[in-house]
Amino acid sequence: MVVYIDLIFITNLLIDGALLWLTAWMRKQRLRWWRITVSAAVGAMYVVMMFLPELSFMYTFIVKIASSLLMLWIAFGFGSLQNYIRNMGAFYIINFAAAGGIIGIHYLLQNAGEIFNGIWYTASGGLSFELKIGFWFAFIMCFAVLLWFKLVYSSRRKLENRQMYMGEVTVVIAGYKVSCTGLLDTGNQLADPLTRTPVMVMEASLWKEKLPETWLERLSTGGPDKLVLELDDADFEWRDRLRLVPYRGVNRGSAFMLAIKPDVVEIRIGDQTSRTVKVLIGLDGGNLSGDRSYRAIIHPELVQEEGSVAMDAKPQNKTTTLSP
Repeated sequence: MVVYIDLIFITNLLIDGALLWLTAWMRKQRLRWWRITVSAAVGAMYVVMMFLPELSFMYTFIVKIASSLLMLWIAFGFGSLQNYIRNMGAFYIINFAAAGGIIGIHYLLQNAGEIFNGIWYTASGGLSFELKIGFWFAFIMCFAVLLWFKLVYSSRRKLENRQMYMGEVTVVIAGYKVSCTGLLDTGNQLADPLTRTPVMVMEASLWKEKLPETWLERLSTGGPDKLVLELDDADFEWRDRLRLVPYRGVNRGSAFMLAIKPDVVEIRIGDQTSRTVKVLIGLDGGNLSGDRSYRAIIHPELVQEEGSVAMDAKPQNKTTTLSP
């Protein structure tokens, strides 16, 4: 059997570097490439040593733990004991996820005959499993699993951050009540230019029982000003509540949004509740969220009304989506 030490070293250097980089990303540690490279080189050298019989004593549990601790110290420093332990936990979680993913994909691609050929009975009556994974398969799948882990963790973190700014919205108009989940967006500065009344955007489909039948389709294609001009008194009982609010969207020119004046709007975000009557409900003909996790965009002024508790935190770096 021919063993290419240089290939094994380079392969483990890349894998260890990817594991350390993902650990730094997960823990939001400052990334220094030279430290990551030196740490990955230490890990790759440890793997190469397994081919030296006189160093076989190094492959014990204690030495393995010590080598991983040394890699983390080189890559991120010590800082504090708490920070060091958290870095270690993240590093091991990523390692176990990568190893488990490689084994799982390996068995997923095997047929029944290949799986059972790797199982044999011991003299004591127990079962043993023989695991044979190709070098290039393990190398490629390691990076594929790490990328998958990063995407899943990133989407989960974004969802958790977004959940902090979601609340229950209840709108009452002439005794008719509509409730949905809304997202607080500090980039939403849409307001009536004459009265400076803030506009909270909601999906028009929430009001389909009260809106004329053709409105949902026509609101999605634009031209709400034409709807108001074509409207008869008998067509819509809330005609006197309708407003046209001019706005400018991202990558779009000036347009109008059809809005309704409610009696009251109540917003619950966490333990805080805000009630206001100075608000307009803008009707959007599409879906505000692709996954339907929220169906309204809450204007930031609506959670700062007198009598309500101020927000503990606000989302940062939000892109302005609507402006008067």
